[in-house]
Amino acid sequence: MVRLSPFAYRPVQTLDAIPTLNLRDVRRRFDAAAATFDGADFVHAVTRDGLFTRLEPLLLEANNILDLGSATSSAAASLRKRFRRAHIVSLDISRNMLRAGRQKQPRFSLSRSSYIQANASSLPFADQSMDFVFSNLLLPCVSDPSHVFREVARVLRKDGVFAFSTLGPDSLLEIARAWRTVDRHPHVNQFLDMHDIGDAIVGSGLRDPVLDVDRLSVTYDDPATLFADLTHVGARNALQQRNRSLAGKKQFAAMKHALTAADADDSIKLNLELVYGHCWGGGAKASPADYRIDASRISLRRG
Repeated sequence: MVRLSPFAYRPVQTLDAIPTLNLRDVRRRFDAAAATFDGADFVHAVTRDGLFTRLEPLLLEANNILDLGSATSSAAASLRKRFRRAHIVSLDISRNMLRAGRQKQPRFSLSRSSYIQANASSLPFADQSMDFVFSNLLLPCVSDPSHVFREVARVLRKDGVFAFSTLGPDSLLEIARAWRTVDRHPHVNQFLDMHDIGDAIVGSGLRDPVLDVDRLSVTYDDPATLFADLTHVGARNALQQRNRSLAGKKQFAAMKHALTAADADDSIKLNLELVYGHCWGGGAKASPADYRIDASRISLRRG
């Protein structure tokens, strides 16, 4: 049994060293998880609902919508409901996830749908071609979110909206600590602090970011259920710096013991820091080669 309970925000500290992800392994894990993803994506469901709740006060018209990191396109139904005649583009790195999403598409709909396999850090769209970019828990699956922000800033029209959710640095610390009792290899990605995310957004050319944080506590009855869920959503270790050999039975047993040691009933409580944000498109950015100076405004030097 899995029990979820929200609790209030508290400030967190920034983590400096961010391990990098192996993109090929990320894609392979998501391809393998496509058939089981919807049965274990309850955290994605929480953040998806949280994003739509935060979007309710915004007056937003959109003809072209990008669901960035769409997975099995679970957000598409809500997007179609709000934007009835929009063209919704589902983009994901996993071909199998896109296939699963296409199977959910209603036979009759006023909305048009497209499914594109691509890297979120290199979007195959023209500049300012999207009115709205929606991204639910994509950023934990990329090594450097700033690359994604720059691409979103490029394809998003001026005054268009980018809405996203991600994980903060207080997420999954229980698993990381348990593994550290066994070895010194990285097993859990480290996630950017909310303030670093805001800085990266502004640096990309997007405007006026609004960010907030929620907390989610997830309780598992045993380690087997926890690791099954992580596998079913494609969230197993894909770090470049991970140990390439499998952990031995004794090591894995020691890690599980450390993970359950805090509770007498061997249950596991995981804490997740959920970061939500939205911002606006800033329009086309001029390159340094395009700068122009009005010669009439240059003062004369005398003497």
